[in-house]
Order: sequence, then C-alpha cells, then structure tokens
Amino acid sequence: MIFKKASLLVISTTLILGCADTHSIKNTSSYSNVKFESQSSVYIAMSKNGEYGEHYYGNSGKMVSQIIQSALSVKLNNIELASQPENYKVALENAASKKIDYLVYPTILHWEDRATEWSGKPDKVQVKISVVDVKSNSELKSGVIDGKSGIWTFGGDHPQDLLPEPTQQFFQDLL
Repeated sequence: MIFKKASLLVISTTLILGCADTHSIKNTSSYSNVKFESQSSVYIAMSKNGEYGEHYYGNSGKMVSQIIQSALSVKLNNIELASQPENYKVALENAASKKIDYLVYPTILHWEDRATEWSGKPDKVQVKISVVDVKSNSELKSGVIDGKSGIWTFGGDHPQDLLPEPTQQFFQDLL
C-alpha cells in the first residue's frame, strides 16, 4: 500500500512538472532607472523570423513585436510597430526621424516549434530585447528571455505562447 501511494505521488509529480512551461530572464544590462511615462513614444523594431535547422517560422518576428506591444500597451499610448525587419542602425534612424523617445529592438536568437505532444521534445524560444533612448543613442536595458514548453502538452502550444509573461516581467521596471 505504501509503495502504491509513493508510486502514485512520483507519477503525479512528474506529470505536473512535465506540463509546466518554464522561462527565465537574464538582464544583460540595465544602465538607467528611467520610467516610461504614458505620453512616451516607443518604436518596436521587427526581428528577422526565427529558424531552426531546415525550418523557417514565418511571421515569428511580427509575433514577437506584437507581444512586446501588448506588454507596453498597459501604460503607453504611443507605440509604433515596424512593418518589416530592419537592422539596428536603420531602426534607430527610423525612430529618430519620427521623433520617437525609445526604440525597443528585439532579436530572435532561437525558435523551435516541436510537435511536443507526440515527440516529447519541448518548444523552445530565446529572444534578446534591447531598449534604447533614441535621442542619446544609449542603451537603457537589455536582456534575453528563454522559454521552454512542458513535455506533455495537448497540442496547440507554440514558441510565441512562451513569451507574454516573461516579456511583461522584463518591462515591469520601465513601466
């Protein structure tokens, strides 16, 4: 009877932990204690789409920008999204020409969408985000968000589903 309860506890714990998504945020720099004001303007650049091996994930760059927009929309009213991927220099020039206060520059470092429900391989995502004061061209904050899905899912999970919560946490001290 004790063995049966212990086995049930181990199996239950494994299932619960296997279902949980995990994420981490590694702030690589934070040079300022700037807080965005509701009237602050932000230009969100678009990352190139993610790739993994032979897989190309169309619209993944746009999805990352939209997730960042959602996190910032809690406080900010003046947010503009780039319409296409652009390098850092071009994004900064675009923001400056529009007299925007801050540039948010995301870069997809890793994007892996797996059929986790049958393969047992988790979805993975890694995105670097830099926040720059456009007028001074100085980086205010940057960091890398890592996410990994649980092993046992019921389908429908994707790398972008791993980003909203850590993205909100990343911007929390700026809002």
